[in-house]
Amino acid sequence: MNITRNSTLRKLLTREVVRLGVEGLRTPQEVIAYGGGLLKEAGKVNEQYIDDMISAYETLGPYIVMAPGLAMPHARPGGNVMENAVSFLQLKTPVEFQHSSNDPVKVVITLAGSSDNGHIELLQDLSSFLGEEGIIEQLSLVTSYEELIKMI
Repeated sequence: MNITRNSTLRKLLTREVVRLGVEGLRTPQEVIAYGGGLLKEAGKVNEQYIDDMISAYETLGPYIVMAPGLAMPHARPGGNVMENAVSFLQLKTPVEFQHSSNDPVKVVITLAGSSDNGHIELLQDLSSFLGEEGIIEQLSLVTSYEELIKMI
């Protein structure tokens, strides 16, 4: 498989914001809060950003489920984000986000952009990476942080 090497994404996905085989999350809100919590613990966002992501999901619906098995929670960029950041969750038990065709979700990439430009750059980087054939399935099966980083 020929996957484009993405140094920005590799830089952002540090061990502290990656969790594999996550258990016990049953609702989209729990999933979003968990992914956002990793970013908060890393000092990248504040609590309000997590609340904003949950509110966006509850108001706008499952628009964050971008592809079969993949959700990318995010909220508007701004003062609640200290710097561009991404967290990665691989769920042991998939979660239903009520998306008509892309449920259930097993891979969650939480985005935080500090500005409109930063947010767009993050989405572009992720889109090029996630556009590879079979990549979401591979991400759902990855077994170590090192394996994940090699994929990127």
